[in-house]
Amino acid sequence: MNKNLTSSKCQTKTWTGFPLLSLCLLLLTAVTSTPAVTSANVEQEPVTAIDILLEPDAAMLKHAEAANARLLKGYPKGFALDALHTPHITLLQRYVRTADLDKVYAAAGNVLTSGNVTDWKLKAFKYYYIPNKDTGLGGIVVEPTADLLKLQQELIKVVAPYTVNTGTAAAFATTQGIQTSNQP
Repeated sequence: MNKNLTSSKCQTKTWTGFPLLSLCLLLLTAVTSTPAVTSANVEQEPVTAIDILLEPDAAMLKHAEAANARLLKGYPKGFALDALHTPHITLLQRYVRTADLDKVYAAAGNVLTSGNVTDWKLKAFKYYYIPNKDTGLGGIVVEPTADLLKLQQELIKVVAPYTVNTGTAAAFATTQGIQTSNQP
């Protein structure tokens, strides 16, 4: 299954279209999984954490990288963007049964390819900051549109049959042996 589609255009800070890398469905892991945990702590089927997302075009990525570089000058221990940590618009994060990943790809792919997502114009209008211990997380806020909210609702609906309520940090991808946390 080809999960890569690309298309982009841009004008200043208004995003016009999105490269739909990984068909906007980025699985945070396809190899690592964790058993689902119930309230009785009984092991269930393996679970994978997913993030269904839109990636902005090259011009908006440059804006985000410039903002990140400015932040790192003031906070050198801050979070640096890299090939694995790029700006994006998260539409949906869920734990899903690992055995159902192909079904999740197909369901999300059908939703994402049924609209004209690459024709959308989204407006980035401000920055946000969420403190977290010694650093925090910053981002660029995009004005929600009716189409964007409808897309999100459709994704929630089609992924729901494959979703589980909980998972552990083991459901996330690891980088060089460092486990990603599912904690804020």
